[in-house]
Amino acid sequence: MAISARKELTDEWKDRGIKKGKEYAILTDELTRAWSGMTTRQYKNLKGLKKESLRDNMSTTELVLNMLAETATKEFSEAEQPEGFQQNVSVAQRGGKVAGDARKAIEEGTGKAVITNKKASELNHIVTQMIEANVDTAASLDNENDK
Repeated sequence: MAISARKELTDEWKDRGIKKGKEYAILTDELTRAWSGMTTRQYKNLKGLKKESLRDNMSTTELVLNMLAETATKEFSEAEQPEGFQQNVSVAQRGGKVAGDARKAIEEGTGKAVITNKKASELNHIVTQMIEANVDTAASLDNENDK
């Protein structure tokens, strides 16, 4: 789903005339800064990443918030149809703010930071739990269909 959300956003940026490469990177930085308070590079540095994918090293909550920021940005862009790079920067910032507000609400409710310095190797238990939950769900659906 995270990959799909990103693709939908980049397709929207392409439709708005945004150039791949530097412009995508700048818009991604603006979106990331708006929800996390850090640029993509700062976020990668927090996690101790060099060449690894930031997305692949996010916790479930971080990933969901990133997806929310990307999805909100895409939805705003489709509704407003911004023209030019600067208008797209503004849309990316507002889309990121939606997720930033959600992050702050979660942090206020839990009393702990959402953004973690943990890498994928430290988050593998989450992936294992997700796979096991999907297997259990599929088995339940198969049992229901057999009835």
